[in-house]
Parts: sequence; structure tokens; C-alpha cells
Amino acid sequence: MLTPIKLTAPLKDYLWGGKRLKEEYNKKSDLEKVAESWELSCHKAGESVIKSGEFEGLTLSQYIEKNGKDVLGSRAKAFEEFPILIKLIDAADNLSVQVHPENEYALRVEGEYGKTEMWYIVDCEEGAHLLYGFTKDITKEEFAQRIQDNTLLEVTNKVPVKKGDVFFIDAGTLHAIGKGILIAEIQQNSNTTYRIYDYGRVDAQGNPRELHIEKAKEVTKLTPPTRDTKPQGETEKLEGFERTLLASCEYFKVFHWNVEESATGFASDESFNHILVLDGEFELDYGFGSLGLIKGDSVFIPADMGEYELVGSGEVIVTECGEK
Repeated sequence: MLTPIKLTAPLKDYLWGGKRLKEEYNKKSDLEKVAESWELSCHKAGESVIKSGEFEGLTLSQYIEKNGKDVLGSRAKAFEEFPILIKLIDAADNLSVQVHPENEYALRVEGEYGKTEMWYIVDCEEGAHLLYGFTKDITKEEFAQRIQDNTLLEVTNKVPVKKGDVFFIDAGTLHAIGKGILIAEIQQNSNTTYRIYDYGRVDAQGNPRELHIEKAKEVTKLTPPTRDTKPQGETEKLEGFERTLLASCEYFKVFHWNVEESATGFASDESFNHILVLDGEFELDYGFGSLGLIKGDSVFIPADMGEYELVGSGEVIVTECGEK
């Protein structure tokens, strides 16, 4: 019988990253800074690896191949590839202003799916902000001119953030994470990003980072955002914990659990569950065994495993596959 498995995340040292993931979230690395940890990933640019137990050392893709796609659940059968990528992102500096394409364009031009994503603000410095769409409708001509004139930021929507905010970033939405923000990102399984503006920064060799302006012009929605920066669902008070639906779409369904004593979850035959521990310590009990969890741990729970319980106190993100 399959059991929950802990995952080791591949780490990325992009130039805007910080040290919080190493210092606070128990990410072991010789890298000077860690910008992203890919907590649930079957992407070729960095795969999660099983940390211990019977399948220790296998990538998540190898584990799925060995045990069959039933471990993902029936909802995942609507997708040709593993549908979700989950990250922790530590922005010690501003990220580039960027956009992700929709599926049709991305498949045609890049050979992989597009990227719709959501952000949960785990923590942030006082006064932190991010960019999210435009302040008004603009034309393609104005967009192109402002990129050329270096005045694009004059019409981007600058949003102050606080812990617990939720941003749903539909593919085609201009966006940029700002300095001093720590984010849990749940997204389509894609790594296609088009940079539009990068503050004149250079890479380690002194070269300007690549921009993708022509592609961005083709896919960017030149409108203000239409979604609220709050969870899609109301907070439910359940026995031992509070549960809030953060976001639900065809790709993912994401909950925030604030656990006071214990919390009960259920992995049905429809979808796997993924647990990302944002704070606290837990014992994950699943009937015929248990796992100890600490801040920063990432756990894959196979579909159809049934009921499990988190005993302890703290904060977790629980993700399921979406439903088309």
C-alpha cells in the first residue's frame, strides 16, 4: 500500500533571491542565496526527489511511472502531463516585470503549456508591493511605445501586500513580485516566462538579462485586473483547525489550513493531496504509519489513500488537482 512521501525540492539561485528559504525553511544548499524551491515538480527544469522510504532517490516522475497514474487520481487523467508546479519564492529584490502565455500560444511557440498561477503571501516586509495588471486599458501601440520609452511602470498597477493576500494570475496578466515578499506559488506545470522590463540588471557575467518583448506584445492582456486579492472562499471553522479555499480552477484547487490542535484531510480517488508546511510542527498520521513534519516540508499523498490527520499546530497549504 502506498504511503505519503516527503519530497526534496530543487533549488534556484536567481539573482533576486534571498536567504530565508535556507535560514527559515530548512532548505539545505551550498548556494549563497535561494530564490525558489520547487516543492512539487515533475518539470524537466527541476524535479522533486523522494526523500526517504521505499522510493528514496527516485524523482517524482519516476515514482509515478513505477506506480501508475492512479496515484494522481482521476482528475489528472484530463491532462497529458503532471498538471501542477508548486514553489516557495523568496524575493529579496524585485522580480522582472513579466507575463506568461496561454496554452494555445505556449504550445505552438514554446512546446509546453502556458501558465496560470496563484500567489499566497506567506510573509512580507512593511511597505512591500507587487505589480498586477494595468491601471487602465491601454492599446498595443501604447504598450509598445512605453516599453521603448522606459515608461511602462507609469501604467502598471502597484498593489501593497500583506500576509494572507491571494493573487490569481491568469495567463496573459502582466505581473511582478516586489522586493521583500515571500510567496507560495501554485501554478500550471510550465516554466515559460516572458520578461518585459528588468530594471537594467545584468547577470553574473555583466550581460543584460534577456528580454522577450516581441512575444510579450503578442500575449499580454492590456487591461486592469478583474479579480480580488483575497481568497475565493470563506474561512470554515472545523474541529481543531480553520480551512480556507484560496483558489480553484481547472488546474489546481488550493486550501490554507490554520491548525490549532489537529486537522483531518482526505485523499480520494479523484486527486492526490500535497501538503506544504509554512509554519509549525506536525505529526502526519495515516492509519498505518506516521511522518514528522517541520516548517518547509513538502509531502505528496497518493490519491485514494483515504483519511489522514495532521497533529500539531501551525500553517499549511494543501493542494489538489483541479477539475476540467
